[in-house]
Amino acid sequence: MRKTQLALLTLGATVLAGVATVTPAAARDYPWCAQGGGYDYPGDCTYSTYEQCQASVSGRLMACGSNPLVAYGQAPQPQPQPRRRARHVAPY
Repeated sequence: MRKTQLALLTLGATVLAGVATVTPAAARDYPWCAQGGGYDYPGDCTYSTYEQCQASVSGRLMACGSNPLVAYGQAPQPQPQPRRRARHVAPY
């Protein structure tokens, strides 16, 4: 019984660590964005062609627009990494 609990706890910790380290796809690198609906500006920028975007927004009261990050050559800003604190070990 104790081994089963330990195995489940280990599995849960492993899954949680995996989920916590997953980074989102670079969805803002595509040239077309679905704009409107519940999306903030510039919208859902996951379309490589205008036709894909048009097919997605059809009937949804949305429109397609160019992605300003791609159109104006701006690279996405890297996310700041939290600073790690160094452990200091007292000398003996």
